[in-house]
This record gives sequence, structure tokens and C-alpha cells, in this order.
Amino acid sequence: MTDLSKYRNIGIFAHVDAGKTTTTERILKLTGKIHRTGEVHDGAATTDFMEQEQERGITIQSAATTCFWKDHRMNIIDTPGHVDFTVEVYRSLKVLDGGVGVFCGSGGVEPQSETNWRYANDSEVSRIIFVNKLDRMGADFLRVVEQIKNVLGANPLVMTLPIGREDDFVGVVDLLERKAYVWDDSGLPENFEVKEVPEDMVDQVEQYREELIETAIEQDDDLLEAYMEGEEPTMEQIKSCIRKGTINLDFFPTYCGSAFKNKGVQLVLDAVIDYLPSPTEVKPQPLTDEDGNETGEFAIVDPNEPFKALAFKIMDDRFGALTFIRVYSGKLNKGETVLNSVTGKTERIGRMVEMHANDRNEISSCQAGDILAVVGMKNVQTGHTLCDQKHPAILEPMVFPEPVITIAVKPKDKGASEKMGVALGKMIAEDPSFVVESDHETGETILKGMGELHLDIKVDILKRTHGVELEVGAPLVAYRETITQPIEDTYTHKKQSGGAGQFAKIDYRIKPGEPGSGFQFSSSVVGGNVPKEYWPAVEKGFKDMMAEGTLAGYPVLDFEVELYDGSFHAVDSSAVAFEIASKAAFRQSMPKAGPQLIEPIMHVDVFTPEDHVGDVIGDLNRRRGMIKDQEAGTTGVRIKADVPLSEMFGYIGHLRTMTSGRGQFSMEFSHYMPCPANVAETVIEEAKARKNA
Repeated sequence: MTDLSKYRNIGIFAHVDAGKTTTTERILKLTGKIHRTGEVHDGAATTDFMEQEQERGITIQSAATTCFWKDHRMNIIDTPGHVDFTVEVYRSLKVLDGGVGVFCGSGGVEPQSETNWRYANDSEVSRIIFVNKLDRMGADFLRVVEQIKNVLGANPLVMTLPIGREDDFVGVVDLLERKAYVWDDSGLPENFEVKEVPEDMVDQVEQYREELIETAIEQDDDLLEAYMEGEEPTMEQIKSCIRKGTINLDFFPTYCGSAFKNKGVQLVLDAVIDYLPSPTEVKPQPLTDEDGNETGEFAIVDPNEPFKALAFKIMDDRFGALTFIRVYSGKLNKGETVLNSVTGKTERIGRMVEMHANDRNEISSCQAGDILAVVGMKNVQTGHTLCDQKHPAILEPMVFPEPVITIAVKPKDKGASEKMGVALGKMIAEDPSFVVESDHETGETILKGMGELHLDIKVDILKRTHGVELEVGAPLVAYRETITQPIEDTYTHKKQSGGAGQFAKIDYRIKPGEPGSGFQFSSSVVGGNVPKEYWPAVEKGFKDMMAEGTLAGYPVLDFEVELYDGSFHAVDSSAVAFEIASKAAFRQSMPKAGPQLIEPIMHVDVFTPEDHVGDVIGDLNRRRGMIKDQEAGTTGVRIKADVPLSEMFGYIGHLRTMTSGRGQFSMEFSHYMPCPANVAETVIEEAKARKNA
């Protein structure tokens, strides 16, 4: 049985261009997984294996890779840094035990770093920090450390200091060991010497070493007391305290280097082993009932427990459908049958593979702590639990954000239509934040996603990977409708056409709900005027109608319905009659309840050089943006604003033009707000025109 204390399940995450994928490449080279490292800018990186990734130089899917370092097994997930793909980051964090946050030595804490850091905090994932690209012009390790403190509110524990700056960056000093690691100019990671600390750095090294030890030993009261009395703790004691504090999220061991130049990555690997938790050292995953409520039980990380695993990603590649699973409890052998506790169906385990980016090694068994892929599963989706048939269990499911942007696509001919149906089925299984619907009136297929880039890449995959010829419409915003006034109303449904008729009368109140509350139904009928067995039919009728509001046909959010009275007929009433009545009641009452169009507001985080701040703020104001915060840094200014999504199409191109290519931004959905009257009028007219076209 494998020793679980020697397992590390880690993610590598950061802002676009901070060097995550290059860092992963260097780790794979050092651990002997690849012989020639691929560069992202050449489109040859091992973990970026989709055509779209290699062209755009960004990581879209989280590629899982297994490698080994100092007798420890590491499962590494390289996650995307672009905001449109944060669902991949969220999905990875769900199954990881620890992470490496990569920051750019010159860019520092950039907008997306903050989003990913917040997600990692929410998931309580222990992290170490790697400040990368210290060979870059303008790189400053200690400035980035300060930004991590001030912007992220984190506590970085400095473990190494850089030797030299920018082009003169040659290596790092390990503060604990008081040793300098200096690389030669060959660019090979193994070509370094261990030397004494450079004379001009001795004082700085002692200062940071003292701070490091004092922070670490706060984890142990006895050690702290002895230290105050002048007793130096041993290296093992200090490392034990650093490990404890890292796992408790009290601080984040922070390293520096240049992955591209092969400097400093070995120390990061050592830190993963020394300080990040094994699967048995993190909080166990909670189990839930069918409705997603926690039961108070947990999936214990132990190979001797009944089998439990979470399917966290589905991918289709040249070998067939792959289902990535994280095993939390028990063991699984090839040929065994497991239960999908969400669908109630069983799945026979055919081939199991350990992934190395786009390659694979066949394995015959797996156990608690493993991350692997199963080939050819039939009815498993992201978030489903696989478990022992005799011990059914449901692991806490994943919750994904609602899409905020849509485009309409139309296949160019019948052949393309069939191909597209198959391709979209696979793509939906792979990405839970990608939604596909059909518009039966126009014959168009509606694609919904998290942002422009997200949908661009989906269209690209349809065209190139699956060979589907498409006509693509302009992107559309996911508007919603709601109501602003409470009303009391009544509706009678009566139909008599020989034999048994239909009869249902409902008296009801409709009122606005709290933002984010969705739809709520209650009944206060007394005396049996509407028998209890018909209440669910009334609820269903209203609920079904929410999909299409009366203003412009957009889904309706946040309202409450109370059924307070009504009447029925002993022969002619039925659940169907009451459902029809409530559907008609919705159409009758919504226009009277002050219907209002609401639009998605995005939280926008812009970074701009100081000399363009005025232009950027002016432009955001013109886009109906509300500036929330402004923060000056050494390399520029960060502006945070809430801006309607409809005003943000094509923003990246405009920002680059305004800032001579130096501006960056990220955005994520924040909330819905009422549309101004002139905007609502235009949107409603356009929706009606589309319907009548």
C-alpha cells in the first residue's frame, strides 16, 4: 500500500502570463517527465495541448500530470489564469490539497491573481508562493511581497532572496540554510553551485532569516519561549513549524526565481514536499443528501474505507472519453463495478490511466489520494460521485456560475448540423459553465458562456477540432426580468366540451422577492378550497412560466407567489387544470406587477499605466461604469468598477489602444441591476424584432 504521507495533490495558478505553464514545464523537466522543455511562446508546452491553447499561449483546460520528486508522488494541475476560464480554477481547487501561486516579478499582483487567490481562500487551500520572472526588466521581488500583503491581505513568509536584479539575476539565497544557489549561463537547471552568501547580502539575509524564524515558531509556544531566552531552534523544529503554519493558512512560504531561465525551481519543489499537506492532512470532504444538504459525515482519506471518488472533469481526446476522478476513500481495481450515486446507475471500470498532459500510462488500481482518469465511462458528469455499490454516498457537489453572455450559431448545411449536435454534446460534458439551448422559432443554436474569449474558443473548437462550418451571430447579453410591485389577483380556468371538463380557480398574491432569491411559492389556503394535492401543480405552472417573461421574453427572477384561496370542482378539477390556470395567471398578472428589465453588472478590475488613468476612468464612465476603488502601485494604477456587461464587448482591444498595449483587465459577474429606461426600451424592441423576424 502506498504511503499517503508521500502524496501531494497540487495546483499551479496565477494571472495570465505570470508563467504558470512554464513553471509546470520546468517541474516536469526536473522530475524527469520530459526531456526537452517546451516553451509557451513556441506553442510547444506539454500541458498546453489543445490547438487553441498553443496558438493563444494561455491555458484553457486544467491538464493533470503525475510526476515524482524525492520519493514523493505529485499530481499537478496547471490551471488557466484568464477570467473566462475561472470555472477550471474552481474545479481544480475542489480536488486539490495544496497549491503554488505564481506571481510575475515585474507585474506583481495582477487582477486575475486576486480572483484566483480569493477562490483558493474560499476553498481553504494551503499555498506556497513563487515570484517568477525575476530576470525581467522592472522585476522587484520585495515590492511584489509587499503587494501580496497589501492587495491580497496575505502573509508571505520570505524563504529565499534574489541574488542580482533583472539581467544580473543569477540565483537565490536560501534563508534557512544560509546558502547561495548560483546558476551559470547555460540555462540548464542542474548547472548551479552552492556558495556562501554574497558579502553585500549578509545583513539583509540575517534580517529576513530572523523574521522568518520568529514568524514560524509562533506555531509552538514552548519553542517561542525558548527562543526568547536565546535558544536557537533546530532546523527540523523550524521546518515543522513552517509546515504547520502553511497547512493552517497562517502564512505562505514565498520563493523567488525565473522558471524560463531555470533558476530557483528546485527550491519550490522541495517546498511542495516540505510544507504542503498530504491528502490526510486536509479537512475531509463532507457527504451530502440528495438535495445537497450536509449529513455530518465525511469521506475519510483511507484506502481501507468503502470507495468514494468525485468526477471533476470530463474530456474527449483522441483516445476517447476521459473522466478525471479524485479518489477520497477506498481502493478501486480495473474491472470492478461502481455506483454513480447521483444517477443510481452502475459503471464498470475498464481502463484507468495516469495522465501526463496529453499522454497516459495504464494502471490497474488506484486508492485514496489518487487523481487519475477513467476511459469510456457512459453516464458520468462533472460533480457526480462514484462509490461502492454496498455503501452509497454523495460527495459535496460542485456549483458553477451562471453564464452571462450568449451567441447564436447556425450550421451551414445539414451535414454540419449533425456534426455540431455530436460535438456540442461532448463540449457540454467537458465544461459545466458552457450551456447550449435551441431556439425553435429561428432554428438557431444558442451558446452561453462566461465571456467573449470563452465563446470564441468554443466556436473555434467547433470549427477546427470538429470540422463544423458555422455562421456566428453577434454576442448577446443575458438580460433578465423581474417585478417591482406586489399585486393580488384571481384567475379561473374553465373548459367544457362534452363529458368531463376542466375547472380550476386560484386567488393569489405576487410580490417582488429578495435579490438572488429566485422563485418562492407558499400556500395559505384553509378549509380545503384548493385541495392540498393541487398545490404542487399551481407551483409548477408559475415556475415553468419563469423561463419567459412578458416584457421581452427573458427569464424572470426573484418573485414570490402565495396561493391564498380558490375553488375546485369534484369532477372537473385536476392537477392539469390547476397547472393551466397558474400558467395563464402568470401571463395575466406579470404586466400588472411593474415588470422591469434587469442587466448583468460585471465587477471589472483594470490595470493601467499612470499616464492613462484619466482616459481609462473617462471611458469606464462613458460605459455607465461606477468606479469603486482606485489604487496606485509602482508600475501603474488599478481601477475597480462595476460596469454593465452590455458595455464591455470588445473592451480589451479598446483598452490596449488607449494604453498603448500596456493595460490589462479582468471581469467577473457581480449582480443584476435595473436597466435605465432608454436601454430597456432598445433591448425590448430588439427582442421583439428578433421574435418577429
